[in-house]
Amino acid sequence: MHPDRTSTTRFPVPVDAALRAAGWQPGRWDIRQAEIWADALRAHTSPAGHRHAVFPAAVEAWAEFGGLTITPAGPGRQIAPTTLHLDPLHGLHLTRTLADLSRSLDTDVAPLGTETDTHSLLAIDAEGRVYALDHTGDWYLGPDIDQALGTLTTGMEPTRLTAN
Repeated sequence: MHPDRTSTTRFPVPVDAALRAAGWQPGRWDIRQAEIWADALRAHTSPAGHRHAVFPAAVEAWAEFGGLTITPAGPGRQIAPTTLHLDPLHGLHLTRTLADLSRSLDTDVAPLGTETDTHSLLAIDAEGRVYALDHTGDWYLGPDIDQALGTLTTGMEPTRLTAN
């Protein structure tokens, strides 16, 4: 491997490899699909009246990474990495869960996808920070989608969010 390989890619080599194997490439941008997802989420209201937030950070993440199934290679650094399916409709019927997280973080949160092995919901906030929500709690994955994908695909231990 060329020694400058990590400095010439946006992502660390193992993350870049997993993304490319999933079909991602620099410049990938499917805004039409992102808008379809945005419209579907905006149109959905939970029985209790909760609605999805749609905002630029979410739409941009969907446009670049939406539809990908990312399967990490390797054992993981701290925990086992899990396969990701980046499709916000995995969170379509979880408006209340996302509304609760939005309230606790004091920012809008939108669905991003799921960890297919654990069924953890991936979510992104209006600032672009990424989270995972599962039966064990809510987890902070990184300050942006790039770092979150690195955390997830390399098996780095996420940070548990604490209740205020």
